[in-house]
Amino acid sequence: MVSNIRVFLVDDNPMIVGLLKQAVSAHAAVEVFSNSAEALLRVVEEAPDLIISDFTMPGLNGKQLIEKIRGRSQTAKLPAILIGTRGEIHEQLRSMQDQLEDLIEKPFFVKEISARIKRVVDKILLEKMARAAPGESVVRGNLQQMNTMDLFQSLELGHKNCRLSLVHQDQRCDLYFIDGQVNHAQYGKLRGDEAVYKVLTWTEGQFEIDFSGASGEQSTTRSTQAKIKLPGKY
Repeated sequence: MVSNIRVFLVDDNPMIVGLLKQAVSAHAAVEVFSNSAEALLRVVEEAPDLIISDFTMPGLNGKQLIEKIRGRSQTAKLPAILIGTRGEIHEQLRSMQDQLEDLIEKPFFVKEISARIKRVVDKILLEKMARAAPGESVVRGNLQQMNTMDLFQSLELGHKNCRLSLVHQDQRCDLYFIDGQVNHAQYGKLRGDEAVYKVLTWTEGQFEIDFSGASGEQSTTRSTQAKIKLPGKY
């Protein structure tokens, strides 16, 4: 399902552009640029929600492009993903890793890069939904828009503290996160990991995220990523 997230894709290799567009267009609206200068002008005119750029570009390289974008107060926090070879990443881009949403090595598989980009898009979408409810600490939506796994990964990437409530028909599960990790879950009489696994594959119903919700109880034992990798346990 395509979200309302806008992505600028910057790459001068038509083959790579085709693969990246295939990976991104399933999750967001895409605008393609074959050079960094053109992309920079477009960012100044109308900034996207995310920019994905190859490192090796004519004129400004991808790193310089991101630095120029981040140098403007209006776009200083624009989320970005850079793509480069192993050598480029280790020699020139590793120092930027903490400033990026992701750093992707070439060559890549479309399925893998699509999943990584989707995680970033979901995180941005969740933050966009939160900003659309000024003065409130609660975000509401449906699981067809963002399913349980999408929500888990977004909250983990954002290092969020909150209560996530999932409702499907007459069933409800409350999950509490600290720094993006589930520390407590309650689903009827089930608690902890068992409660989490019961709802991990839900794709229908509603969700509510209360960023003021908290629980000091610790009933789960696995990390978010470990839970996501075991969706068929129960």
